[in-house]
Amino acid sequence: MAGHNVRDPLMNVEYHEKCPGCQVDQQKAAQHGHLPISRLFTVFIAVLTTAMQVSSLFPFIYFMVQDFNIAKQEEDISYYAGFVGSSYMLGRALTSVFWGKVADRYGRKPVIIIGTSTIVIFNTLFGLSINYWMAVIMRFLLGSLNGLLGPIRAYTFEILQEEHHALGQSIVAASWGTGLILGPALGGFLAKPADNFPHLFSPRSIFARFPYFLPCLALSLFALVVVIASLWLPETLHNHDLRKIPSDDPIVDLEISALVESDATVCTHEKKKSKSKESLYSNWPLMSSILVYCVFSIHEMAYLEIFPLWAESPRRLGGLSYSTINVGEVLAISGITYSLIILMVISLEYWSGLGLLLFELYLYPKLEKKVGCILITRISAVVSIPLLTSYTYIAMLSGILLSISINCASLFKNVLSEFIVTGLFILQNRAVDQHQRGTANGIAMAFMSLSKAIGPAIGGALLSWAQGRRDVAFLPGPQMVWFILNIVQAIGVTMTFKPFLVERPL
Repeated sequence: MAGHNVRDPLMNVEYHEKCPGCQVDQQKAAQHGHLPISRLFTVFIAVLTTAMQVSSLFPFIYFMVQDFNIAKQEEDISYYAGFVGSSYMLGRALTSVFWGKVADRYGRKPVIIIGTSTIVIFNTLFGLSINYWMAVIMRFLLGSLNGLLGPIRAYTFEILQEEHHALGQSIVAASWGTGLILGPALGGFLAKPADNFPHLFSPRSIFARFPYFLPCLALSLFALVVVIASLWLPETLHNHDLRKIPSDDPIVDLEISALVESDATVCTHEKKKSKSKESLYSNWPLMSSILVYCVFSIHEMAYLEIFPLWAESPRRLGGLSYSTINVGEVLAISGITYSLIILMVISLEYWSGLGLLLFELYLYPKLEKKVGCILITRISAVVSIPLLTSYTYIAMLSGILLSISINCASLFKNVLSEFIVTGLFILQNRAVDQHQRGTANGIAMAFMSLSKAIGPAIGGALLSWAQGRRDVAFLPGPQMVWFILNIVQAIGVTMTFKPFLVERPL
């Protein structure tokens, strides 16, 4: 077996010739600080696609539910819309651990390809929904068959050297946040094309019969491109044939044949045997970061569900009376601005040291090195509380002042959300070793998805209830919505303190 291996005497690392994970490690060692831009870009667009299909329905789900004629009165539309959004996250909550185990057993790449392929199929069918329950089922299947996010977080951690881990998780978080905003922008612009663009789409076309099919089709075609691009991604999971290592327990040899440490030297058999018995649920640094993430996830998804519904609600219900195109414009401006900043500095990083300097000075990695993940998460969550409170007063504006204010608030909210998510991503991946990272991320996705399944349902029901109490003295109408969201955020801030949230000792 030794004849098929290569040892680096300086790093004391043994590389196995036919192991894809070892090949990636060799490339990382030879890069000397350079970033694998093409791989990071593929990761970026894969996460972007997943996030966009999560949120692309938010601008038009109000009108979609209205067209299904399931709501008995106007105030009930938000209630039913919330369950469509929740069905995706419920499906993902039920299968995330499974997909994490698949990623640890068979590799990250197959899960990435299956996840993006799911978008191509079921997102298209969602756009062709003929009734409310078909829409709910398609969203549920989208969530249960797409286990991409957890494994791709582990994948990003494994293709980068240690000094770039914060940068890698920043890219994943930025892509996720950008997708959550660009998705609604896409849905808002392309929904009801026969009504909004009658000179381009005939009233007798399929897009008139299915007015929400075009944004789904556009996103599915983009997902198809991502599927093709993912075929060139290298696998990072180690697959050493450990059965050839002498052992008194051949059964254990078979069980640990796929478990290899990510960036370290070749591990002994006994070390692997003990690690194979570790319980992730007793890993408090992991579980505490997941539980904090769950609280912020409830807040994030409730906000993403509420914002378009609130903006599209009539002024008499405390909304902005925006159309799907108006909502799309707001979300596109904030999403594209943030995405361009990320891509610009990453591109500069590739060509010179200036990009890394800009990225470290103005975005996440530099802050993480200075003050740590937990403090950044805490500060970002605290600052977002008065920001959400300002939405009540923004709704009193009109004209260009309203447009500027809501765009700036949306952009700032997006940046703060990314800082919160990035810090927790890093804590979760640092809390485990590679052979458990896929499963750990699967557990995180299961808990987070369950929380996010609650978020839209609560958000829709909360907005529907709040709009029915417009004449009360205490926090009338949508004011109650922002107040309750801030309470959830404050609970998350409290949980970021010790002894609840702790980091894994280095």
